[in-house]
Amino acid sequence: MKGMDLLPIKTMAAAAPDKRARQPMRVAMTLGRVYIQLDRRARQLRHILLRDGSGVFATRVRSKLSDWIKPKGFTWHVFPEDVLRADFTQPAMTNIPALAEGSPISINWIVGPAGPGSGGHTTIFRMIQYLQQIGYDNRVYFYDPYGGDHQYYEKVARLHYGITCKIGKVGPEIEDAHAVVATHWPSAYAVFNMRSAGKRFYFVQDYEPSFYPVGTNSVLAENTYRMGFHGITAGRWLTEKLACEFGMTSDWFPFGCDTSRYRFDASSKRKGVAFYARAGTPRRAVELGLLALELFAKRCPHIELHLFGEELGALPFKFTNHGLVSPEKLADIYNQCFAGLTLSLTNVSLVPHEMLACGCIPVVNDADHNRLVLDNPHVRYAPLLPHALADALEAVVTMPDFETESRQAAESVASTSWDVAGAAIDSALRRALKTQQQT
Repeated sequence: MKGMDLLPIKTMAAAAPDKRARQPMRVAMTLGRVYIQLDRRARQLRHILLRDGSGVFATRVRSKLSDWIKPKGFTWHVFPEDVLRADFTQPAMTNIPALAEGSPISINWIVGPAGPGSGGHTTIFRMIQYLQQIGYDNRVYFYDPYGGDHQYYEKVARLHYGITCKIGKVGPEIEDAHAVVATHWPSAYAVFNMRSAGKRFYFVQDYEPSFYPVGTNSVLAENTYRMGFHGITAGRWLTEKLACEFGMTSDWFPFGCDTSRYRFDASSKRKGVAFYARAGTPRRAVELGLLALELFAKRCPHIELHLFGEELGALPFKFTNHGLVSPEKLADIYNQCFAGLTLSLTNVSLVPHEMLACGCIPVVNDADHNRLVLDNPHVRYAPLLPHALADALEAVVTMPDFETESRQAAESVASTSWDVAGAAIDSALRRALKTQQQT
């Protein structure tokens, strides 16, 4: 028995030197793998520098560093507790105050905070100002799951967007109103869960599930169209899409254009093409647009290329990068250009109307959401392919009677005022509230 007890000890003692002998070999193998990876990365970096230059190299390094320091995990754009509270099987029964003759309609707008220059907020606040001018009692409440500085965002709303009505934060102090309006998908959860009085509306400017890869955020956004709100959409395409796919009842308003800023300048000499190049917004398909411009630049090297929206790095063609510019500067750029390339994979942006107002012919990717909303004979549509887009741009700049086409394009949107959009929203709100009273 004693001999048997000692046998494992002897075996372990004999095995120990073998294990220690293998350790240097493992270290050498590990160092070898590290060397292979470092050598591979060095060759890759040399290749990028030679092919793309130091600018692209620096951009890729910054991107990798950003990915490295960015917290790994899911980003909530809505309070999770609001998602948990939103029981679609048992929607709250909300009281809707009756409209009194001669009294103003009161509206609570639930808005996400934004800095200066946000296109979506510009439209929201523009419509709030219009309704305020015709007698509505508006209140703005910020819905902010990011924990931002409320005083800063209120200052932005007042100084940059001209808001004069009451501004507060979403919480229990929200007053009753005739209408409560969600303005983006996170705010829809807050509106669904509120117990304050008011008919629920949803101000929809784009199909927001498409802002994300298929996943939690896209599903959370999509579910807001099932909350039973009355939609008010930017353009007819969204109204039809939401009705067809979600059974959602909506009214739509036409896109407006600030023709006091964007207007035709007959004295301007046109010699360029403009491109709305906002790479931070994936739905604008900037990369495909840049490929189209690369082809176009080779065909028409005498045409200047003007890019705006954000700062871009080096590109394989000559261009002027204007970055983020004021409306006045943008109008000046449009008046220097024959055509403007503006792409959208979801609802169309405001850019095509603004280009038209300046006599700059928009080249737009051919899609139902663009054709239905723009509905303008002077827009040029092309398949979302670099060669097809370059063909469309070339056709505009070589047009025999461009001056006539340019002037007619500007005239076609001369009456496209934001007041028309505001009047449509006013009618939609009154109609929906009166129908609610009659049921």
